[in-house]
Amino acid sequence: MVIDKEKIIHVSKLARISLDKKKSEALAKDLSSIFKFIEQLNELNTDKIEPLSSILNEPLRSRQDLISDGKIRDKVLKNSPKKNEEFFVVPKVIE
Repeated sequence: MVIDKEKIIHVSKLARISLDKKKSEALAKDLSSIFKFIEQLNELNTDKIEPLSSILNEPLRSRQDLISDGKIRDKVLKNSPKKNEEFFVVPKVIE
C-alpha cells in the first residue's frame, strides 16, 4: 500500500490536524515504508507456529505478597517542606 501526500492531507483534514507540506511529505514516506513492512510480514507463513504469550518457556515465578514501608520514611520526610511527626503537611484544598 502506497500512501501519497494527497491521502495524508485528506486524513489530516478529517482528523482536524494541521500539517504543512514538508511534514506531509515526510509523513507519507514514513507511513509508506511502515505499510510495506507490514505487507512483508503478511506474506510469512505462520500456519504451524503457535502464538506466544511470553518469550520464556517457563511459567511466571510466584513470590509472597509482603507489605513493607521500604524503611526509608525518614529519608522521604527530609524532602518535605512541612511535616508533622511521621506525615506530610499539605495545604487544605476543600473549604
